[in-house]
Amino acid sequence: MMSRRLQTAARVLRRPMQQQPLRGTIPLPLLMTQVRTYAQTIVKVPQMAESITEGTLKQWNKKVGDYVEQDEEIATIETDKIDVAVNAPESGVLKELLANEEDTVTVDQEIAKIEAGAAPEGGAKSEGAEEPPKKEEASTESRPAPSEGENKPEPSKSESKPEPKPEQSKPQPPAAAPKKESAPKQSQPAKDTSSSTGPVLGSREERRVKMNRMRLRIAERLKQSQNTAASLTTFNEVDMSSLMEFRKLYKEEVLKKTGVKLGFMSAFSRASVLAMRDIPAVNASIEGENGGDTIVYRDYVDISVAVATEKGLVTPVVRNAESMDMIGIEKAIADMGKKARDGKLTIEDMAGGTFTISNGGVFGSLMGTPIINLPQSAVLGLHAIKDRAVAVNGKVEVRPMMYLALTYDHRLLDGREAVQFLVKVKEYIEDPRKMLLG
Repeated sequence: MMSRRLQTAARVLRRPMQQQPLRGTIPLPLLMTQVRTYAQTIVKVPQMAESITEGTLKQWNKKVGDYVEQDEEIATIETDKIDVAVNAPESGVLKELLANEEDTVTVDQEIAKIEAGAAPEGGAKSEGAEEPPKKEEASTESRPAPSEGENKPEPSKSESKPEPKPEQSKPQPPAAAPKKESAPKQSQPAKDTSSSTGPVLGSREERRVKMNRMRLRIAERLKQSQNTAASLTTFNEVDMSSLMEFRKLYKEEVLKKTGVKLGFMSAFSRASVLAMRDIPAVNASIEGENGGDTIVYRDYVDISVAVATEKGLVTPVVRNAESMDMIGIEKAIADMGKKARDGKLTIEDMAGGTFTISNGGVFGSLMGTPIINLPQSAVLGLHAIKDRAVAVNGKVEVRPMMYLALTYDHRLLDGREAVQFLVKVKEYIEDPRKMLLG
């Protein structure tokens, strides 16, 4: 139909201006209006990264008939590293969804159609005018048999019209029906809420949930690390008294001047950077074919900070940590942590990394062996601070102690170097003033 109208309009334009239009044709202004009305824009899967070509359409944030603004987020695609937002290329009404939630979609795949145009006069949604009547119809259908609790909020109607009650009894009995229906309505929610709070005692039900892409990727990389690196872990313990006193003295001043909350991660990051100057292999990696035959040494330190999120463990990178002081490192870690929890990390935020610090102590871990984040050669694990009895100058004292763990690739690091690195980190933490001398 539309192609015929366009052909007719073309014939009209080719005729002389004084000649009357053909019978049955549409005036040009009206025709152009109709063409604009049917103009549609295709929404495609955006480019994500060079190494990522597909993802899972995790959620539609809008439904068919909704009006969307230009650049408004209409869907979320989950990849093995980050969540990618799909934004509307222009304003209009969402006319059709070409992919369903949980579908695997590829870059540049068409997933939706938007009919371009201004917002409807009735509001931001084209279906907004239809939704309220549906709610009113549902409420009127439920009025003939309300429960006693539903009658209480409507005293004004019953007081203004006390006589119509007998008339309403012609579809249904006035008192008997509500009482009979109110009993089962109260018993049903009780069963639902009991089942939703947890499994019933003695229950043997099973649930199977598909792993999301990020969890699958984490599992793949961790297994790859175990199969590739010659992993070994060395332990030590550190007295946190001096660092805790240091933080207590200066945290309020630092917060007031810089807005940064001084924590322990920046101290361990700075201590690691200084220790790497003496043991550079900790910041190196193995590259090459057939398992690697080349050692890459670096004069920069990009620290991957392990952050636990709802979807899994991510490792945003603090770049050039060797050129930062403790406050700068703390601010960078805090910014990355916030982006991770808000789901706003980009591929660039997690790319690279030459050394990883994982703080399981925030969850109460007393001791553990972290796994190397390939192609890195080492990872430092921090644990919970516990008061323990230790020997200090020949006397037994109670000190806040933390276990440290360094998992390293024995292909690149000898045991002597790994132990020396961990001892140097311990010395810097137990006397933070040494870090100023570095």
